[in-house]
Amino acid sequence: MSQQKIYLVGAGITGWEGFGKKALEVIGKAEVLIGHKRHLDIFPDFSGKKLELEDLTFILEDLKNSNKRTVILGSGDPNFFGVARFLFRNFPKERIEIFPNVTSVQYAFARIKEPWDDAVFVSVHGRGLQQAIDRIVAAEKIAVLTDSVNTPARIAEELVKIGADGYEAWLCENMGLPNEKFSKTDVKGLLKVKASELNILILIKIWEPSIASYPLMGIDDEEFSAVKKLITKREVRAVTLAKLQLQNDIVMWDIGAGSGSVSIEAGNIISTGKIFAIEHSPQNIGFIKDNLKKFSPRNVKLIEGEATKIVDDLPDPDRIFIGGSGGMLEELIEIANKRLKLDGLVVLNAVTLDTLIKAVEFLEDHGFAVDVTSVNIARTKGATEYKLFEAQNPVYIITASRDRN
Repeated sequence: MSQQKIYLVGAGITGWEGFGKKALEVIGKAEVLIGHKRHLDIFPDFSGKKLELEDLTFILEDLKNSNKRTVILGSGDPNFFGVARFLFRNFPKERIEIFPNVTSVQYAFARIKEPWDDAVFVSVHGRGLQQAIDRIVAAEKIAVLTDSVNTPARIAEELVKIGADGYEAWLCENMGLPNEKFSKTDVKGLLKVKASELNILILIKIWEPSIASYPLMGIDDEEFSAVKKLITKREVRAVTLAKLQLQNDIVMWDIGAGSGSVSIEAGNIISTGKIFAIEHSPQNIGFIKDNLKKFSPRNVKLIEGEATKIVDDLPDPDRIFIGGSGGMLEELIEIANKRLKLDGLVVLNAVTLDTLIKAVEFLEDHGFAVDVTSVNIARTKGATEYKLFEAQNPVYIITASRDRN
C-alpha cells in the first residue's frame, strides 16, 4: 500500500488571506483535513473528512498507515514551535511537505515596528519555566510564546524575583482577531495584567545593573554584602574562575557560597547553564540574597541548607567549587566522587595548610588527579607617605579532575 505525503500548511494571521495559491491547491485536493477548530472553520465547504486536532499521538497510527491525501493545518510556520517537530520524529522527512506562512511572531514584531533578526525565541507552552528564564536573562531581545500556566504575569514575577526586570515589554494579544491588542509596559507592569490566552510576550532589554554598573568579572570586594574577611578576594576569585574552566550549558555547584561572589561572577560569564549557590549560614544566606538582587546574575539559584543533606535533589554537576566545607570536607569530596560528571572538575580554595593537606589526600584517595596553585597577593597600602605593599594571606587553589592514567 502506497503512503501519501502529509502536507503541513500554515495558516496566516488573517485566515483565507494568509494562504498562498499552492497551499490552497493542496488543501483543495486533500481527502483529510486536520487542525484546530479555528483553522477548520476557515474551510466550511471542505468536502473531505475533517478531524479536530487535540493531540497528534491519538492519530499517529492512522497517519502512519494512511493512503489518503492528508493536510494538517497549523499556525504560521509549522517548523517554528509547531507540529513539524513531532512529525519529523515519527515519519521519514520525504513523506512530509511544508507550506509555511507568516508566524505570529513575525506579525507581532511588524506591528510594534521592531526588527526581529536579532531576537531570541523561546516557548514555555507546556514546558518548564526555569529554562526559559535562563534564556531571557541572557538575551537582549526575546519573544516568548506563553500558555495559560506560564503567563506573562508569571514570567514577570520570576524576573522581578531575581532582579532582572530591566526590560521594555510588549504584550501582543489576539493577533489577527477583531480585538487584537498591543500593549507597551515594563516587567513590573506585567504583574498587574491578566492577558488573553492567545498572546506573545516580547521583551527588549533597556538596562542591566550587573553589566551597566559593574564588570562581568573583577567586581570590587567592597561592592558585595559579606563578612569582608571571609569573602573570596577579587584576585583569588579571578584565578578560581579560570581554574573552573567555565562553559555554557554546564551545571555548577558552589558549596559554601558565602557571599555568592564566585557564583555571581560565574553567572555573568556564562550565558546559559545552571549555577547553584549552596549555603547553610543564615547570615550568609542574607548576604547572598542581597547580592543576587543587586547584581542580577544569570542562571544563579540560591539553595539553602547543608550541602551534604540537600544536593540529592540537584542535577549532577560539571563543576564543583568548594569555598567552605563547614568541617565536612571528606563528606563533600565523597559526594563529588559520586555525582561529578565524567569530564567534570572540582576546585577547592584552602587558606590553611591543614585544609590543603587533607583536601589533596582525600581527592587522591578517590582517584582524582590534583593540581595546586598558590596565590600570593599584595596590594598597595593607601594613606601612607610611601607606597608600601600589604600582603594578604596566601590561598591554595586545588583543582581536581578524574585521573585517566
